Parts: sequence; structure tokens; C-alpha cells
Amino acid sequence: MQPGRTGLAVCMMVAAAFLNSLDAVIVRLLAGEVHPLMIGFFRSFFGLLVVTPWIVSRVDLKASPYRVLHVVRAGLKLASLVALFVAFAHAPLADATAINFTMPMFLVLGAWLVLKEHVGLSSVAGIVAGFVGVMIIIRPGASGFDQWLLFALAGAVLTAASQLMLRRMALRDSADRLVAWNLTTTVPLGLIVMLPVWSMPTWSQLGLLAMQGALGALNMTLITRAFGMATASVLAPLDFLRLPVVAIMAFSFFAEVPAAQTWIGAAVIIGAAIIGTRGMTWRRKPPVDKP
Repeated sequence: MQPGRTGLAVCMMVAAAFLNSLDAVIVRLLAGEVHPLMIGFFRSFFGLLVVTPWIVSRVDLKASPYRVLHVVRAGLKLASLVALFVAFAHAPLADATAINFTMPMFLVLGAWLVLKEHVGLSSVAGIVAGFVGVMIIIRPGASGFDQWLLFALAGAVLTAASQLMLRRMALRDSADRLVAWNLTTTVPLGLIVMLPVWSMPTWSQLGLLAMQGALGALNMTLITRAFGMATASVLAPLDFLRLPVVAIMAFSFFAEVPAAQTWIGAAVIIGAAIIGTRGMTWRRKPPVDKP
């Protein structure tokens, strides 16, 4: 931690929330024209281009004790991105963002079941309340049921699975190598799964894809550095700023107005995530791994 840098760290997290919301807007602008698998590849590809100088100069990839696990984690990360992109392309952006906030609850649940971490009563209550919030937004069985929101839920589950692997791998590997390996492995995986749906993007589409990759790399950098300056208890709740920011952008770009149940369900999910994660005792804080 760097004393006296909390204010700067908070500003970085606010900027990251803004950049993350721009990511959702770019996906919606490309929807119907560029396949989500192509978006996933190009986001990773252009993001890797941005950080390649840092990897070459500072990271010793060969020193990592893992090989296969890096590939598995990169596959989970890519799948979570594509699932979220499908949701952004078809469902209301605010709804998809709110559903994605369930990731910490799946992380706690997985840490309990898989890593045998201690779980308090508040964590259990948070998990239950979080699923109530999901039901409020998705409304299964109702006339307004939006099946595309299930992709946002799948994205949260896959991200939690990737984070669980990250927590275990962080015990033997450095944060820099974990981030670098994830970036370098996601690109070839993305290329392989993208080839069956490949079609040449236009120059304007390629520009948006390049912007998305650069913004994604900048977003990751801001969050990683912010968590090195201030405590997680201060910064983690700021991630929820993504919802009002993306709601404003969705209204500005696409005239989307979130329904009342979106705000109610989101409030329940956010409260559940805060309560649930506070009841969890982690063995070691891992490096940041954001979509």
C-alpha cells in the first residue's frame, strides 16, 4: 500500500467504471454486425498489443510454474467475456450490468465448495439474497422475461471460476506473470474459436474494436494500480458505479430507460455482494482480474 494515495486510487476506480461502461456501449454498437466471438478475439488482441512492451521488458513468462492451468484460465476468461458480450448485444445494458454484479457471490460459493474456505452466516445470507435480486431483474416465467440476461449470469459464473483459479495460482506465481500469461494465452484461443465465424470487419468496426482493446488494457491497469494504493474495503464498492454510469450511457446512446425492477434488483444484488464477501476470510489477496 502507498500511504496518502487513497484519493488517487478512488479517482482511478471511478475512471475504470467509466471505461468499463464504454466497453458495453462499443459492444452494442457492433451488435448484429460483428460476431461476439470476433469481438472477444479482437478485444484480447488489441489489448495485448498495448501491453506487449510491458510484458517484454518486465515479465519472465518462462518462470511460471504453470502451463496447462494458464490455458484453462484463459479459456474461462474468454468464455466469460463472450457471454457478457452476447448479453450486452441483446439485453438492456443496465440489466446485464446488474446481473454481472453477482460474480462475488459465485466466487464466495465456489471458494466454500471448492477451496474449502471458511464461510460465515453473512456469506450464506448474501448468496441467498443475491439470487433473489437476480430473480427480480430476470423475472422468470413473466411476460417480460429476457433470456439474453442468462448470458450475463453465465458470464458472472465463468468469471468467478477464473478468479478461483487465480486465487490458487497466486500462491505460487507472481501477479505480473499471471496477468501476462492470461493476455498472451487468450489471443490464440480467441483466434481458434473465432475462425468458424470470421468475416472481415469494416475499417470503422476495426477502429471500434481497437478502441475497445486499448480501453480494456487501460481499465485493467487502472484497477491494478488502484488496489496497490488503497485497501480493497475502500475500492471494491466503487465497482458498483458501473451501473449508474452504464445506465446514463445506455440512455444517451440508445434511449434505454432501466425499469424499476432493475434498480430494485440491483440494490438487492449489490447489498448481497457486500454482505456476502465481508463474511469471507481469504487466505491471500490475489492480483486483480477484471473483464
